[in-house]
Amino acid sequence: MLALSAGVFCLCGFVFEARVPKGVTVDGVAVGGMAKSAAAEIIRAETVKFLKEKSLKITAGENVYEFTYPEINFKDDVYAILSNAEKGRSYTSQKSFYLCALNEVAAGICQSESVSAVEPYADFKAYGEPFIYNAGTDGRIADKTKLAEDIKASLCGNFESVTVKFKPVYRKTSLETVKKNTRKIGGFTTYFDGGNLNRTSNIRLAAAMLNGTVLQAGETLSFNDIVGVRTKERGFLPAKIIENGEFTEGVGGGVCQVSTTLYNAAVLSGMKVVEYHPHSLAVGYVPPSRDAMVSGKAFDLKIKNPAKTPVYIRATTLNGSVNFTFYGADDGAEYSIKSAVTGSIPAPEEITEERDRARDGRDGITSEGYLEITRGGYTKRTLLRKDKYLPVKKIIYGGADENFENGESVENAEGAEDGADENIG
Repeated sequence: MLALSAGVFCLCGFVFEARVPKGVTVDGVAVGGMAKSAAAEIIRAETVKFLKEKSLKITAGENVYEFTYPEINFKDDVYAILSNAEKGRSYTSQKSFYLCALNEVAAGICQSESVSAVEPYADFKAYGEPFIYNAGTDGRIADKTKLAEDIKASLCGNFESVTVKFKPVYRKTSLETVKKNTRKIGGFTTYFDGGNLNRTSNIRLAAAMLNGTVLQAGETLSFNDIVGVRTKERGFLPAKIIENGEFTEGVGGGVCQVSTTLYNAAVLSGMKVVEYHPHSLAVGYVPPSRDAMVSGKAFDLKIKNPAKTPVYIRATTLNGSVNFTFYGADDGAEYSIKSAVTGSIPAPEEITEERDRARDGRDGITSEGYLEITRGGYTKRTLLRKDKYLPVKKIIYGGADENFENGESVENAEGAEDGADENIG
């Protein structure tokens, strides 16, 4: 049986490869009379030798990528020439050089060398200067299509070095814009007796937990979520509170002054108060209708940032004062709160035979709080809230309320807080 295929003959298990006609040269190499595969190998060995002496260098900024054989390889028409060669003829092969996995290589280089733009930003600090500003940097993106084209052109020429081309990626915002979005937009301060060490400690602790809070656009702050339960285990100490309409001793006294200060600072900064609760009794560190009691889980202070940019909150306690300052984008408005007492609730009286129970009373009040917003020279006044503060019962010893020297004054407890359970605020 005789089989013929592509110039190779098979006879009884023996393979006979067709030979190149005599006198044939390809690329200056005499291959006449040789088997085609052997002739192709000799001719291509010269091309490989040539490639081993070459390299492709790609420069990208300060980095250089270098490729050599066999990453650089070739295609030719040698076998076609040998298959059709005529006796005594000389031929020159056609070669093309290529970089293996060109698209993947180009994509990898471009990905490594492209640099994203870093937008200007403000680094918010809880202490010291509120912000450290960074101007950011422009970026660059490598042109993958151009790189692939230049690699092909180099390999078709004299293996010239290729330089990656970049397109700039510019920052979208300016440092000035960042600074405009981090201006002081409002704040509020209340004062307390620094000599009351337990109450001072509670105020400092709660304020420190809130200090450095960043409220993102549309985000709502929960006072109770941040400060947590007020217990001895968490560092809160006993101090005067208001419980069930009476001044008494309880863990966490002073925390409500922190929430009240935060409430006022938030309103004066254009924030939206989602939840607040007045004390059952009037307190002495803010006018009526400007307080915000917190207690347990049921009574919280929640503040929402209505702006499209973040709001940054700083809290400081110093020399018998607690302050909250809000930073963010100035909306062009000025905010103020006005308080008005609208009525009085007479304090009830009780006569006791127990001298130690005797005390002064205090009338309760009804009040209203108004928010005034001034923008472009025009002021708009809206009702912010209406509140009712209970009276404190006057307890009279033996029916004689005049010239009584041993009764406890209610005014001494005006810095106290409301509380409904063990997590007193």
